[in-house]
Amino acid sequence: MSIVDGVRYAADGPVATLTFDKPDRSNAMDVPMQARYGGLLREADADPSVRAVVVTGEGKAFCPGADLGLLDGIAAAPPASGGGHENFRDVLAASTVGIPVVAAINGGCAGLGFVIACSADVRFAAAGAKFTTAFSRRGLIAEYGIAKLLPSLVGEGRARDLLLSGRTFTAEQAFDYGLVQEVVPAEELPLRTHAYATELATYSAPRSMAVMKEQFTREASLSLEEAAREATGLMIESFGRPELAEGLASWNERRAPEFPPYPAG
Repeated sequence: MSIVDGVRYAADGPVATLTFDKPDRSNAMDVPMQARYGGLLREADADPSVRAVVVTGEGKAFCPGADLGLLDGIAAAPPASGGGHENFRDVLAASTVGIPVVAAINGGCAGLGFVIACSADVRFAAAGAKFTTAFSRRGLIAEYGIAKLLPSLVGEGRARDLLLSGRTFTAEQAFDYGLVQEVVPAEELPLRTHAYATELATYSAPRSMAVMKEQFTREASLSLEEAAREATGLMIESFGRPELAEGLASWNERRAPEFPPYPAG
């Protein structure tokens, strides 16, 4: 286990856990913390021994967004536009790595933290956890691509509601909206998310999951016919991969599969 720049990393067999751990700022993010988060996800993706990642927060907050002290400084001296800012690559890292990422939203989730949660593949939330996009109430815009990401999760109308109003809503409402897949008692959240991640790591082929994540992104912009045609090509290609043979053998032999690793890149 290690903690650098407010992000703690620990590995338990095939499951790695990234924990936002900055108690003096309730896990609010600065730029080094963002970079560390993105870097750790990419490292986990490149490690063949790690097959799933859980992202969570220490204490009572998941991540309340950017450190507001930084925003005070930006308001006083705005950066020049057109500077090629690339911080979004770290914030959205969960959506670009091949490894599955499960968000365990243990508490307050707002702004930049909300984007991080939305970019994960699956979201579990502690009962009573509070969410808000927050941007409109800080005089900001829909940052880091959330205006594209959120409608795909909750629908266009609900996404507009949540972004324009910046209102606070609960984990239970987030479940009703389709934003989170499960709401569990806070004390059960770490065990439940780890168990889910372990199931992915044990029974799902790393290559299959990585290719599917690429499909989610790419096929969203295609027509149904185009998506089906592309998927058919990928399916035929998969027939010659070792994952299919192992998947069939493990099913016939009634055992857990032993899928080969699938390195990033």
